Amino acid sequence: MRIGQLAQRTGTNERLLRYYERVGLLTSERLPNGYRDFHPDAEQTVRTIRALLAAGLPTALIRQVLPCGRDDGSLRACPGVLTRLRGQLVRLDQRASELDRARATLREAISATERAL
Repeated sequence: MRIGQLAQRTGTNERLLRYYERVGLLTSERLPNGYRDFHPDAEQTVRTIRALLAAGLPTALIRQVLPCGRDDGSLRACPGVLTRLRGQLVRLDQRASELDRARATLREAISATERAL
């Protein structure tokens, strides 16, 4: 499939897809006319990349994790990256705790303001 089709199917703009390819997260073949031709499973790969980026993983780590993917789109930790994934999970847990505290503070401010009205 061409880059425009992949962009449409994944909701990811073409510029990001070219970036993913440039940093080694995604591959394509070049047609004689120079167009990129992505394999049909590139759609699942892009969805996985987006999920891992949303989880805060840097592209260098994603590049190490992607080859460990399964056909169903799930991931398993590759040898050598498990420690880094655990570290990322700790950072995500810390961010979640910070967001919980911020949410509680905001709720209290709203409640106190509404009581004062």
